[in-house]
Amino acid sequence: MSGAESKSPLPPFFKGGNSRASSLLAFHLPPLKKGGRGGFALAVAALILAFALTLQAQPANDPTPLRFNDRSEEVRFHDLVAELRCVMCQNQSLADSNAQIAHDLRREVLQLMRQGKSDREIKDFLVARYGEFVLYRPQVESKTWLLWFGPLLVLLAGGAVVAGVVRSRARAARAQGNAHTDSGNADDNEEW
Repeated sequence: MSGAESKSPLPPFFKGGNSRASSLLAFHLPPLKKGGRGGFALAVAALILAFALTLQAQPANDPTPLRFNDRSEEVRFHDLVAELRCVMCQNQSLADSNAQIAHDLRREVLQLMRQGKSDREIKDFLVARYGEFVLYRPQVESKTWLLWFGPLLVLLAGGAVVAGVVRSRARAARAQGNAHTDSGNADDNEEW
């Protein structure tokens, strides 16, 4: 390695050579001119461009907000979308999510409401399309028993394990206490 390369303030992958770091990159930067920072500027420009392109990937908010016919329709809509899960976000309700699919589903729910569908029919439609996952409170059926009663079974099993450990320690303590008491009676005649 020459003295000029070792004194460079830039990491090896900005030098464009055959360093291990530059081989890990998907592209190679051109070699730097003496005293220049062209490769660094190119890398920064590429990162800024990549970041700018991701900002346009999805709009931040819905450009046309939903309009309700009356207050009862709005209340029913908000109650319904609060019970439905966003299929993309997974831990947000349809009402709370800003994902594009959530905007689309909210519009679809409102459209189904205006077609005269009941809440049950709308939920059934979404379950048929996306599965039980879309419901925050799935129905109690044979295929969801583990989901509903699994936590109770785990709690009962944990309680049984704790009770077994406590009983075995109590027996061991009693057995050790009896053994100590028996040996203690024999030692009463001895003086120390």
